[in-house]
Order: sequence, then structure tokens, then C-alpha cells
Amino acid sequence: MDYDLIIIGSGPGGYVAAIRAAQLKMKVAVIERAEIGGICLNWGCIPTKALLKSSQVFEYLNHASEYGISTTGEVKVDFKSIIARSRSVAEGMSKGVQFLFRKNNITLIQGSGRLTGQNNVEVEDQEGKKKTWTAKNIIIATGARSKELPNLKQDGKKIIGYREAMTLPVQPKSMVVVGSGAIGSEFAGFYQTIGTDVTLVEFLPRVVPNEDEEVSKQLERSFKKLKMKVMTNSTVESVDTSKGKCKVTIKTPKGTETTDADIVLSAVGVTPNLEGIGLEKTDIKVEKSKVVVDDYYRTTVPGIYAIGDIVHGPALAHVASAEGIICVEKMAGMDVGPLDYTNIPACTYTSPEIASCGLTETAAREAGYEIKVGKFPFTASGKASASGTKDGFIKLIFDAAYGELLGAHMIGANVTELISEIVVARNLETTGHEIIKSVHPHPTMSEAIMEAAAAAYGEVINL
Repeated sequence: MDYDLIIIGSGPGGYVAAIRAAQLKMKVAVIERAEIGGICLNWGCIPTKALLKSSQVFEYLNHASEYGISTTGEVKVDFKSIIARSRSVAEGMSKGVQFLFRKNNITLIQGSGRLTGQNNVEVEDQEGKKKTWTAKNIIIATGARSKELPNLKQDGKKIIGYREAMTLPVQPKSMVVVGSGAIGSEFAGFYQTIGTDVTLVEFLPRVVPNEDEEVSKQLERSFKKLKMKVMTNSTVESVDTSKGKCKVTIKTPKGTETTDADIVLSAVGVTPNLEGIGLEKTDIKVEKSKVVVDDYYRTTVPGIYAIGDIVHGPALAHVASAEGIICVEKMAGMDVGPLDYTNIPACTYTSPEIASCGLTETAAREAGYEIKVGKFPFTASGKASASGTKDGFIKLIFDAAYGELLGAHMIGANVTELISEIVVARNLETTGHEIIKSVHPHPTMSEAIMEAAAAAYGEVINL
């Protein structure tokens, strides 16, 4: 065999699995047809956060007087520079992964990989030349792409996906964003903040529908404070681009209405990349557009594994990374347990940010738990008041019988940095009283976690 392990795809699942395998003394190769680091580093997690930071700085400058700072002249957006900075950040991260490959003696093979047998991967380079490589084990980590709706076909110019939203040549004056999940809400918030007139359309009754209901309501209020138009229980029926602009027909509970926009951004989810990788040449089982795997990511063909967006579980970068590590450690014969999908943090980098883990209040009640709920608003937080970021709250849900922390739901400034405390606490089976008795520093946003736990047990001090 040429390698102990070949990985198809260099995203946060593939490259992390490769590095861990190399640490475990495997001879590893990674096949990548596009940018090193995959969608997350190049077209997802990282460059979007760079865009959002620019919009946050713009927002701060526009409200500088509230912090006692006097500015002269109009604060303006240099859209091309914002885009250029975002691309530069992504490029730097991609180069970082290439450095890690060299550091760990991982072979990078540029081209499109296709399974041609149980231990064989054929790679076609940009010139059309093909070569077959062999490995004892193969991991498929091909990720996902923007999902297209039948009535919302993306043309890359007027009707776009997330990739084009990161590299538009000119800032649109108006935009319709379809879908209010993490991707849609982040882009809607970014563009509205820098001056684009955004309409956010959501099919379900509330924005960020996977989050706790109170979190959804808070985000909608925050969006409306930005003067964003939010339309829930609504669907985009059609988009006419024949006259240069987008004439968008939207079905709402009150009837059908039409709006004009420069751009329509389709953010209705992602589709796994399963085409063109040779699955049809194998006995690998696929159900509902996902590769079927066991707890250690083994497919139905011995020696072939799958991780990330193409398997069950949330399509998140940190999930793919965790899956990759578990996969190769099990492959190496280590004694590892399966990933606990009930304790995965979810983060949305809107303003205010959203972070959550575990059961929502509704889900906990539906599961039959008798619960205690504690909520602490950032309006009562000294650090939030000093920072001028009082929107939001922290909400904790406990099992009334045993004090188990069932779920946490946060919306506010920098809460994506706070959720890890909850993940660790739940992993250690920490109870509500243990959180209350763990001294949190003051003044911080994190002490709101302690206060929320105290609120659940009637012991809250600062509320």
C-alpha cells in the first residue's frame, strides 16, 4: 500500500483527522480538489467572522459618542476593503493548514479523488491526468455545498449562495435573504449593519428556528432594531431577474407580496457532496443523502470511513473535527468512546451572538422532565452595562429531580465564548448547585451563568 490512510477532503474533518493520524505514526495523504482547509477556512466559518468583525467595528464607530468618544466626519464603509480583508484572513488560515501538513509529514495530493475499489483512490488533476493511490484505510470527508431550492436556482450573480455573498464586487443597496438559520442570519445581520436594506424571509414561525423560542424572539427584536424587515411563516415563491433587478414574490400569512432587491441570497441549508467520488463503485450504503456509518464512522465497506457533513449529525466544523479524531484513534486501536451528540455546542455569530447546548425548554418538557429554569438578563450585568451590550440573556434548564444541567441557551455579546463552560459542565455531570458554588469573576459576562443557575433555585442575588 502507498499509505496507511488516505483522506478525501481537507476541511476541518479531513485535515484534523490527518494530523491526528500522523501523530499516531500513520503514513497519511490528503486529497483536495480546491483550497486547502475546505469550506470552513475558505468560504465559511473563518471569512464570515472577518466580515462580521468589520460590521461590528462600523457599528462601534457609529455609536462612538455613547462611549464618550468624539469623531469627525462621516464613517463610511469601504466594501472592497472589507471583502479583501476577509479573503486575506482565509488565505492566511489555509496557509496555516499547509504548514501543519508539512510539519506532520502529511502528503498533499491536489486533484479530485474517486474511489475505485476497497483500497484504491483515483486522483484526476487539473490537467486531466489520472493516477491511482492505495491505502489500508480511506476516510471520505468531502463536506457540503449550498443547497438549491427548485424555485430558487442560483445563477451566481443575482440569486447567490454563501460563497458569492462573501465576494460580491459591489455592496448591494437591497437584499432578500432566504432562510434564517446560522448562515442566513449572519449574512442578514452583516449586510444590514453596513447599510444594505435587508429583508429576511423564514418559512418557519420564527427566526433561528432550531434555537430556544425566547432566543428567537430576542434575535428578531435585535434585527428589527437594525431596521431589518423580518418575515416569518413566509416563502419565496419566485424570483424574476429578467429586468436587471430581482423581483421577489413572497407568500405570507396575509397574502402574496412582491419586493424588489439587487440580490437574493439563498441560505436554506447545505447539501452533502456525494457525487463524483465513486460511491457507486462500492457497497457503501447511503440513506437520505447521508453515508451510513457506525459510532466510529465505519461505512458498510471495511476500511472505508466517512465523517463530517456527509454523515448523520449536525453539519458543524467542530463536529467534523471531533469525528475525525475519534475515527483515526479507533482505527489505531485506541480505547475511545463514541461522540456524545447530545452535548454539541451550536453558535451563531449574529449581533448579539447566540450559543446553545443540550435541550431547549420545550424539548425538555416534551421528554417528560420536571424542570427548573433559570434566566439572567444582561440588563442586570455590570460588565454588559459597562460594555454597552445589554441585549440578551442566559437561560439554563435543570432536571428538578437530580439537578442535571439539561440545556443552556444564550444570546448576547460574546456568548459563543461562554458556551464551552456549559459543555464541560455537562460532560462532568455538574449540577445546578455546583455551578452556583463555583466562584465566577466579577465583572464578567460569564458570571451570568452562575446567576442564571441561582435564579433556577431561587438564590439569585443581582436580579
